[in-house]
Amino acid sequence: MADVDQGSTFSSESASPALDSLNANVSNGTDSTNATVAKFVSTPEGTALAYGSLVFMALLPIFFGALRSVSCAKSKNSSDMPETITSRDAARFPIIASCTLFGLYIFFKIFSQEYINLLLSMYFFVLGILALSHTISPFMNKIFPANFPNKQYQLLFTQGSGENKEEIVNYEFDTKDLVCLCFSSVVGVWYVLKKHWIANNLFGLAFALNGVELLHLNNVSTGCILLGGLFVYDVFWVFGTNVMVTVAKSFEAPIKLVFPQDLLEKGLEASNFAMLGLGDIVIPGIFIALLLRFDVSLKKNTRTYFYTSFFAYIFGLGLTIFVMHTFKHAQPALLYLVPACIGFPVVVALLKGELTEMFSDPASLLLDCTDRVRLVHP
Repeated sequence: MADVDQGSTFSSESASPALDSLNANVSNGTDSTNATVAKFVSTPEGTALAYGSLVFMALLPIFFGALRSVSCAKSKNSSDMPETITSRDAARFPIIASCTLFGLYIFFKIFSQEYINLLLSMYFFVLGILALSHTISPFMNKIFPANFPNKQYQLLFTQGSGENKEEIVNYEFDTKDLVCLCFSSVVGVWYVLKKHWIANNLFGLAFALNGVELLHLNNVSTGCILLGGLFVYDVFWVFGTNVMVTVAKSFEAPIKLVFPQDLLEKGLEASNFAMLGLGDIVIPGIFIALLLRFDVSLKKNTRTYFYTSFFAYIFGLGLTIFVMHTFKHAQPALLYLVPACIGFPVVVALLKGELTEMFSDPASLLLDCTDRVRLVHP
């Protein structure tokens, strides 16, 4: 749990951070010799609203990202194709995440926080626009009327000539995609200029949904390796050192969801935030999406493992909030999410006699497009 000054911008969290309740320090008065500081105390209603909103926002990218991960919509861009995570990738990920986290810690100790965050803001400005555009693009067909003048475009870059010609970029888009890009750019400018929490959440939700949709585990064993490794990572960096808290308080980027605890008192200008790192959404989310694909591969027209893991996530996140609120101490969310998201589906598989199938060869998760569409959207 990190305390930040009321006047500072809400801080972000890296990789797979803990769920934080931020109780900001409020300055009540200052003179030349003394300053009286009172800690903000949120109302029960404000706290419940903040935590409930965080849970609701966390569920959105997991649910819809999982559904989109098994859809067979034709991609307009090769970069939209899923990235498969192997067991080797999963084993190395906690090490890479630890090196990245510690590297950021060193950078913030050596270099000016202002310049680092300026560079990060520009990077996430571009990345956020692309992620948000990709997220809202499927909804455009439902928003625009059938007679909307939708023109097709293609951006093509090639290398060489004749038989040696090679495509470098082949991106197809239409007028609706341009509308999405314009809307996302407005949100991006809003975030860069104001760092408003709503703009932060729009980008954060887009990042999370894209992560769940496009990052695919190749089998359940790989998912267990990834979640197990990040379980140790999260516990160590939260309980073992102050590195994660230091980076979280210094790092300004839309890699977390936030919701003000003083919204009822201050409205949209509220500044005392509870937050949830995107790592605590995306990492369990890609495992839940894998279990949905496993449900589809069974061809039983049921989603038992998806719903089991989905409600396990709700249970784990709720337990995280309860423990943190009770003991007033930072809690690594994966400490509770990993056992719940793995344990509940495994128990169900044992009871149904499908444990062997669950941990079988990843080829069983490769489905044809007809089956995917029919079973995911009966």
